[in-house]
Amino acid sequence: MSLHEQLYQWTARQGLDASSARRLRDLSGLDDPPVDPWTWLRRGTGALAAGLIGFGVILWIAANWGEVSRLMRFALIEALFVASLAGAALRAAWRAPLGLLAFLTLGGLLAFYGQTYQTGADPWQLFAVWALLGLPIAWAARSDLMWTPWTMVVATAIGLWIQTFADHGWRIDARTLPVHAIGIAAYALLCVAMALRPGATPRSWAWRAAVLSAVVAMSAIGLGGLFARHVEGQFWLALAAIAAGLALNWRRAEVFALSAFALAFDTLIVCGVGRVVLEVMRFDLGGLFLMGLVACGVLAASVSLIMRRMRAVGVGA
Repeated sequence: MSLHEQLYQWTARQGLDASSARRLRDLSGLDDPPVDPWTWLRRGTGALAAGLIGFGVILWIAANWGEVSRLMRFALIEALFVASLAGAALRAAWRAPLGLLAFLTLGGLLAFYGQTYQTGADPWQLFAVWALLGLPIAWAARSDLMWTPWTMVVATAIGLWIQTFADHGWRIDARTLPVHAIGIAAYALLCVAMALRPGATPRSWAWRAAVLSAVVAMSAIGLGGLFARHVEGQFWLALAAIAAGLALNWRRAEVFALSAFALAFDTLIVCGVGRVVLEVMRFDLGGLFLMGLVACGVLAASVSLIMRRMRAVGVGA
């Protein structure tokens, strides 16, 4: 049965008036123009071409690395960087893929500089400088093709910063609580920046990459605090941050962010119950049954609330 026939049957079955029937037809998207496949094909081809060109240049340089002087090595990388920027500035249709090529080349240039002169900088500083210098490129490109890798570089810089200042490891105790608090705040700020940037949409890949990075980092910090020798403040901090993210995204009604934060919240809750069961019931049959009930309950509640919210805003209605 076609969508057209289903709409007529639903309209007749529910007794909808003319205005409600038109509203239902608009929501179905039946009269929307077909999606232009060439737009996505051009973007995908551009991204693939930029990646293959960059990869080919890297392989060519690696094959001839021993025969090229240090000055020539810098000249080759810088020439590719300048050429990519010039092409992105002159040709709007190729701005995003050439901007991506320039951004990746910039990272290679910074890494080569650090290896050549042994600056002694921490890894997080390399990624931080890379993100800072690459911000104008991403801002000028104004494309998810640029913002998504930029977001991943920033998220990596934050994670490496936390590792560096947490005694060069993932130590979780009272002494590293301020470090983890700053790190969680930085991830939250990254999510806000990707949500408020010019041209951002709730379904942009850069926004989703920021949310996914934040959720994974907060969950890892929270689980580390939960399963320490004694429950550390990081667990409660991560739980509060994830709950805040869930509440803030409730209004946006974006299913990806809601699902990610809800899954992280449920995981911490279930693992918290598991910690109690481990200490009190020693994982006997009753404890395992309690954990199963809690896991099923929080998961069912989360799915039900998210679906209700999506229906309330007209998504999947």
